[in-house]
Amino acid sequence: MEIDEVNVTYLPPQPLPRVQVPASYDAHRDKHTPLCIDNGSTNLRFGFCTSEQPRMGANMIAKYKERKTNKPLLLFGEGIDIEGGARSQARTPWEGDVLLNFDALENALDYAFIQLGIDSPTVDHPILMTERLASPLHSRALTSELMFEQYSVPSLAFCVDSVMSFYHNNLPSPPVPFQSDGLVVSFNTASTSVIPVLDGKGLMSHAKRIPWGASQAAEYLLKLIQLKYPTFPNRVTPIQSNWMLQNFCEFATDYTALLRRLKDPLEMRAADRIIQFPFTLPVVEEKTEEELARIAERKKEQGRKLQELAAKSRLEKLMQKESDLAHLQSVRDRRDEETKREWADTLKEEGFANDAALDSTIKKLEADLKKVRKKEADGENEEPDQPPSFPLVDTPDEELDEEGLKEKKKQKLLKAGYEARERAKREKEREREEREAEEKREEQERDRDISAWATRLRKEQEAIMTRIKERNRRKAALNDRKSAASQARMKSIANLAADDRVPKKRRKGTGEDMFGADDADWAIYRKINTAAASSDEEDDLVSLQAVEQKLLAYDPTFTEEHTHASLASQRSALMAAFRPQYDEGDVKGKTRIHMNVERWRVCETWFSPSMAGVDSAGLGEVLQNVLARFPDAEKGRLVKNVFLTGGPSYFPNLTPRLHATLRPILPPEMPLEIVRAADPTGDAWRGMAAFARTDEFQRVGVTKAEYEEWGGERVKRWWGGNWNASVPLS
Repeated sequence: MEIDEVNVTYLPPQPLPRVQVPASYDAHRDKHTPLCIDNGSTNLRFGFCTSEQPRMGANMIAKYKERKTNKPLLLFGEGIDIEGGARSQARTPWEGDVLLNFDALENALDYAFIQLGIDSPTVDHPILMTERLASPLHSRALTSELMFEQYSVPSLAFCVDSVMSFYHNNLPSPPVPFQSDGLVVSFNTASTSVIPVLDGKGLMSHAKRIPWGASQAAEYLLKLIQLKYPTFPNRVTPIQSNWMLQNFCEFATDYTALLRRLKDPLEMRAADRIIQFPFTLPVVEEKTEEELARIAERKKEQGRKLQELAAKSRLEKLMQKESDLAHLQSVRDRRDEETKREWADTLKEEGFANDAALDSTIKKLEADLKKVRKKEADGENEEPDQPPSFPLVDTPDEELDEEGLKEKKKQKLLKAGYEARERAKREKEREREEREAEEKREEQERDRDISAWATRLRKEQEAIMTRIKERNRRKAALNDRKSAASQARMKSIANLAADDRVPKKRRKGTGEDMFGADDADWAIYRKINTAAASSDEEDDLVSLQAVEQKLLAYDPTFTEEHTHASLASQRSALMAAFRPQYDEGDVKGKTRIHMNVERWRVCETWFSPSMAGVDSAGLGEVLQNVLARFPDAEKGRLVKNVFLTGGPSYFPNLTPRLHATLRPILPPEMPLEIVRAADPTGDAWRGMAAFARTDEFQRVGVTKAEYEEWGGERVKRWWGGNWNASVPLS
């Protein structure tokens, strides 16, 4: 298959980890500079509030034992990818959207404080730390315990990262207080939340969250790829699927209209994005011309010997079948000459249970011989005018020596073959005459009424195509273990395996095993063997081709577009565009992933989580429910500043999609503005740093004495933090 290399994107190599040098602590020693920690599910960002940029790393740790020195190592972030075995032992502080692994959190915080250069026994700095919306009290209590008991911090305040990002992008000029309005839509790693902000205060009692985020979307994309390419030669990792999600997926303004447009194979190919995975070309051993000639000659000689052996074997089998047929026909001829008892004894001696079994065997032998004779007649060369003679066939064995006996045996085989070919020629001639008579009758029918003739053939074509379609549908159903066809097949196999037929010792007294008496009995083996080629299918294809050739020749209204091949190609063109097929030996093509519908389908799950099997409302429905709780005046203040933050807000066409979702549920005169954060992933920490530099920060933190009095679950209620288990500010 020809693919333009311009449209192919090669999978990027794994980047080398950066060496992080710990900072100097001298500038912050004994100064109680607030410390901001954005404890995200994907990345951990940390730094003093006076820093312009935070330090960061993947929020993941791994305890690993080095192979050479056998020393235990504690790896964090990018360092995990250095050791191949460390990745399997990696752990994150988060389980989905809940902070649970506090051993991993402690190790991550140790790394953060070391990188900040803190060399004192305690962390003598006020801490501003993020937590998820409506954080469980258990997670908050253990985090507070870790901060106060392990690190002895003087105070600790929790905030919601999306509100801090909103604060940074709507930061007022001091000393003007923060009074901005807006509707914050936060796209997080494991969830998506909607928080209304009025007069600079996050209304957490009106906030909503759906359990769908970037990690679920990447996992959903990975499942779609595995379903589309079940035999893909390379292992697609979650890191690679996340890279494909970030670089190729986007939102659709109207997903239903997009699917209708992609029904066109040309549109599907235009939307295709190709990802080339690493591959290794097979090593081909080159041979000289002399070696190739010797191999070809050896194969030719082997083929000739095999043909001779096969011809001899076919001839012997043919003679045996003819002998068996003649013997069984002679036995059948004695049926009317013998009594019932004598005939029953004769059948028993020949190994038959009844007359039906004898007739079935004779019928089967006649059909086999007819098939063999027809095949030989089709492939034979012109026979000489004079029939060959076989003088030794009728000569008694007593009159022949050893060489004569061998020659007699050879002449018997030749004579049998000659007679079989003659019978096949006569059979072929008879079939030709019948075919000519049928064509003549059909020509007369066509001359009388060509319209009726064409209608009859079209109905015949439709019936054959229906049979082919039903056969293909049955094959597809057999691949599904839960389908009715598959269960019927397993039931047939179980019945055959049970073998409840009558044993030989009981046949005389209780009954007979009649399996095989009817030719239809043998169809059960074709029914349970899904891989076997069906003779009915071959016959239908031949008949269909003959009918279509007649219609093309004589019916002017029947064109190539009405043929089965053309209709099937129209249906398969879309599948070929959805997943192009490469030649068997094309190693490079076999290691390619074609993304088309998946590019929009994955992002659509934010608005329809049920597509991925998640029982939750979509983002559009959540936005409508949140706005419905406000009067029109406040609703207008919210939708005038719909604020998007979080990594997935980078996806293209998110703003037009949200505009198309919100505009129909708002009054026509109400203005709607949707903005994205300047840095959706880093503005949360910058907002935290800006707030930590204000005087208000000193009032929202929980001190060590308050922690000991209230416990770890309690926090102070303020405009940027959660409200659950909160104490109002004094």
